[in-house]
Amino acid sequence: MASVTCTLLLLMCCCCLYISLLAEAANNVTYDKRSLIIDGERKLLISAAIHYPRSVPAMWPGLVKAAKEGGVDVIETYVFWNGHEPSPGNYYFGGRYDLVKFVKIVQDAGMLLILRIGPFVAAEWNFGGIPVWLHYVPGTVFRTDNEPFKHYMQNFTTLIVNMMKQDKFFASQGGPIILAQVENEYGFYEGAYGEGGKTYTQWAAKMALSQNTGVPWIMCQQWDAPDPVINTCNSFYCDDFKPSYPTMPKIWTENWPGWFKTFGGRNPHRPAEDVAFSVARFFQKGGSVHNYYMYHGGTNFGRTSGGPFITTSYDYDAPIDEYGLPRFPKWGHLKELHRAIKLCEHALLNNEPTLIHLGAQLEADVYEDKLGNCAAFIANIDDKNEKTVQFRNASYTLPAWSVSILPDCKNVVFNTAKVGCQTSTIEMVPEQLQPSTSSPNKDLKAESWQIFVEKTGIWGEPDFTRNGFVDHINTTKDTTDYLWHTTSLHVDENDGSKLKLVIESKGHALHAFVNGVLQASAAGNGTVSPFNFTSPVSLKAGENEIAVLSMTVGLQNAGSFYEWVGAGLTSLKLKGLKNGTLDLSNNKWSYKIGLEGEHNSLYDAGAPNKNWNSVSEPPKNQPLTWYKAIVDAPPGDEPIALDMVHMGKGLAWLNGEQIGRYWPRKAPNDKCVKECDYRGKFNPDKCNTGCGEPSQRWYHVPRSWFKPTGNVLVIFEEKGGDPTQIRFSRRILSTLCAHVSDDHPSFAINDLQKNKVSLELKCPMDKHISSFTFASYGTPTGTCQSYVIGNCHDPDSRSVVEKLCLNKNECVVELSKENFKIELCPGITKKLSVEATCS
Repeated sequence: MASVTCTLLLLMCCCCLYISLLAEAANNVTYDKRSLIIDGERKLLISAAIHYPRSVPAMWPGLVKAAKEGGVDVIETYVFWNGHEPSPGNYYFGGRYDLVKFVKIVQDAGMLLILRIGPFVAAEWNFGGIPVWLHYVPGTVFRTDNEPFKHYMQNFTTLIVNMMKQDKFFASQGGPIILAQVENEYGFYEGAYGEGGKTYTQWAAKMALSQNTGVPWIMCQQWDAPDPVINTCNSFYCDDFKPSYPTMPKIWTENWPGWFKTFGGRNPHRPAEDVAFSVARFFQKGGSVHNYYMYHGGTNFGRTSGGPFITTSYDYDAPIDEYGLPRFPKWGHLKELHRAIKLCEHALLNNEPTLIHLGAQLEADVYEDKLGNCAAFIANIDDKNEKTVQFRNASYTLPAWSVSILPDCKNVVFNTAKVGCQTSTIEMVPEQLQPSTSSPNKDLKAESWQIFVEKTGIWGEPDFTRNGFVDHINTTKDTTDYLWHTTSLHVDENDGSKLKLVIESKGHALHAFVNGVLQASAAGNGTVSPFNFTSPVSLKAGENEIAVLSMTVGLQNAGSFYEWVGAGLTSLKLKGLKNGTLDLSNNKWSYKIGLEGEHNSLYDAGAPNKNWNSVSEPPKNQPLTWYKAIVDAPPGDEPIALDMVHMGKGLAWLNGEQIGRYWPRKAPNDKCVKECDYRGKFNPDKCNTGCGEPSQRWYHVPRSWFKPTGNVLVIFEEKGGDPTQIRFSRRILSTLCAHVSDDHPSFAINDLQKNKVSLELKCPMDKHISSFTFASYGTPTGTCQSYVIGNCHDPDSRSVVEKLCLNKNECVVELSKENFKIELCPGITKKLSVEATCS
């Protein structure tokens, strides 16, 4: 990692002070074609998306702090309508939905805020963030020139704006909010609504402007956004994006540093080198506001994930992982990028660029004024070959698909393809569930498991009975994932034994039972929910009960007229009878919404419940079973996950808090990579891992949800699993590795002073570097956890790094003659590689 000299430290301290003063003193936000103008000054801003409901209040200060330490100026978040208005006029702003508290934390950290009110958000969030109840208000059509929809949308938008005004959160009031967004990515779908779509866009913009926030409004991916609403870009790359009007700045609202996962899907990754390349290209080509979506993805707790099939984890391969830990090397590499870009800020924002073609797929953009201020970005867009260029009488070598940043048009301080920051190895360390010595209820036996077994089919009285199938979502209105269908069937003794059940469904998943026995389970694939399947089935002579438990796994979250997409059974047939195929689709079916355990609030940790039965050993591989255990918190202070690899599918709670849906469904066995080539344009399927493995094995349980003892863990298992194998796992950073070469870009001070390249190591908070398992200055080879000493090696390497780093939370090791024998092996480029342990 490049050396941070005294001058640079002073510069960075000034930058921190600048950010703090900026947030406190932002009273006037305007814009011109180059940038936002805050209190009369143009600003280059780097923003980080952190969604408040996807973490918990106890995590918010640490997340904001980690973003700020990563070189971020601004926090960005959506506002989640369906979380705030669960029923018409019934508002909720507590817990994970305490928006005011979140904004205050951002403000107190001296940072700015972009508030994307929407209130449609997409975001892989259930129903795109719009309350399900709104679909059932008569005459409502979402996101078009529709009076009921516009009425409720305006009411909620006004509510949020007034709430922010009350606490003086808008920059016009001296607060941190510098931009607000109305609607979201509507440009993709506007055409499907005809003239109503165009009219709606104009109305939404006018409605937003009438709120008089005193800050600019934006619409992302809205090419016909009316002036003065700013159209912004969402994509993996936005260097070629141009605003709708020449008077507007170039803003990137969503740069995707990874991608989301689906149950049954592979694990997507985006290399740090490519993310950095995209950011550098954006600023090279005149960008001024850039936002990572996501910087911290977090968790879709409870039933908040959309899709369908979006996993509980929304980690997004983001710079801060789902558990709140910086992801190395991505977080560190982008931190260095931000530092380099900030060194160019004055030149970038106050000069027009000059484009210089340096060869095939080679170009430089130079920002220079008559006073000598100069910054340059040199890009090698070739996705295969390293190239050397001549620029201003100097030679520069650029790896393929990379950008070099020169804040003084002479010295390269950063190249997007050269990662010099630390990497880390994360382990999920299992901890057996520890029975608690105390219980919140006197009627519970703390040393035992307790279970409750759902009745197969209709429990209590049917909610209704009718011939044929109903739409699942229209029936449950998303009050639950579950809808029971039952019917009866008489089978003659002479009917064949090789019977097959054939079911077709609009989605999302189902379990089929005959006479109380689970026969088959099926689901859609990835984000595709319709499916059909054929399964052998066992029936007895005489009367048989067929019961199908239909399930949703997150509602549709985007698309034209997406609220009309249904789910549930459409056809059920029995093949193999002596008289041929029997179609039961139009039979008399009895329906029951939800589970008995849900109706009895078995997940409520504070209420005594007589439905539970104590057992010394919980049953295994038993479907439709609720499990409860009273456990102690895992030791330590590391983040915690619930390991559900030995379970089937269901829901989990801790102390009444919704951990979310679990489903260790396995990904396909193909289309994964062992190593990802960062070169060339990225797409979500380029760098997949996890083939043949569960899409999600671990489920985040925030530390703040635990008590020291007496924690109530509740699991509802649909298919059957082994609850004795359920574990908590501590997320531990076990190994730090870093390597940096003598020729690594370093931060320039001036032409007369040579800069010292250095290597930085940093353990998580409250941890210290306890040992080194490898250290070599010279020509070491290999990668983290497999480093090997090369032909050239300074034998004092380990003693040097131990002296500088042992028992410290973080340290800097310079590649200088004071520390190493730099005269070793003359004529070759040397590097320092280290591997350390934090404890």
